[in-house]
Parts: sequence; structure tokens; C-alpha cells
Amino acid sequence: MLRRIRLAVQIVFFLIVAALLYMYLPQHDIVRIVGTEIARRDVSDATQTRTIDVRYIQAETESGAVRVYRNEDTGLSFPFYFKYGTDSLQAQAQSLVSNRDAPVWVVVTHYGLRSEMLTMYPNAVDLREAEGPGETIIPWFNIVFIAAMIGLVFYIRRWILRRFRRAA
Repeated sequence: MLRRIRLAVQIVFFLIVAALLYMYLPQHDIVRIVGTEIARRDVSDATQTRTIDVRYIQAETESGAVRVYRNEDTGLSFPFYFKYGTDSLQAQAQSLVSNRDAPVWVVVTHYGLRSEMLTMYPNAVDLREAEGPGETIIPWFNIVFIAAMIGLVFYIRRWILRRFRRAA
């Protein structure tokens, strides 16, 4: 019984870590940018209400699925992408707008999820022209980051087991 509970806790922990990695590690989409927009939003906190500009990049995949990306600075806050210069990224997105007759395919690097129910959009971090809609993108940063995390977990586990063996 105790083994099942331990296994269930480990599975839940693994799923939570996997969900957080999926949410905050960079992802890449190959899309055709169809438009950009700047919307004014009122943001309220405990003491005041202020108005901010939120930039959006509208795009479409090769299959016709619609994608919308938020374009906001992360600054020094979490997640640590140190993204500044949303104006430059917005100008680059506007210059890459294309139509179906003469598509310009773009690789959008982003993090986050799209949730229509929660009105969440992934945040675009970088844009670059793609060779075509079938370009293969290997997420080297994600591979190295996850391998380093796995190595760190095994190192800490080994250190803890050695510590307990010495104490016994």
C-alpha cells in the first residue's frame, strides 16, 4: 500500500514538472503572419488601475489553424527570458505580414500556452524567416536543459543515498 502511495506521489510530481517545463521552455511554430495589433487593457491591482498596451501577432499555420501570440517584455521577471524591445519584434512582425498567394513562412519562438477559456496567449520571444513550412527545428536548448536537469537529479539522489549509507 505504501509503495502505491509513493508511486502515485512520484507520478503526480513528474506530471507537474513536465507541465511546468512545457509551459516555460521555448517552443517553435512555423506560421504565416497575417496581422499585428496593439490593444489597450486596463490592469487593476490592490491600489490602482492603469492602462497598458498589449501587442498581438496573428498568424496562420500551413493547415489553416489560427495562432495568436502576445508580445510583451519579460524584463527581469519570471520566466527569465530577459526580453526587451517588444516594439522591435512588433515592427519585424509587421514587415513579415504576407497573404496566401505569396506566403512568407516565419519561425516564431514562444513560451506559454493558449487558453481561450482563461484568455491566455503564448508570448512571442523571437521571429525569423523559415525556409518553408516543412522546415525541421531541433530544440537544442530544451534538450540540453532537460538533460542537465536529469543529470542534476541523479547527482543529488546519489549524494543523498551516500549520505544515508554513511549514517547507517
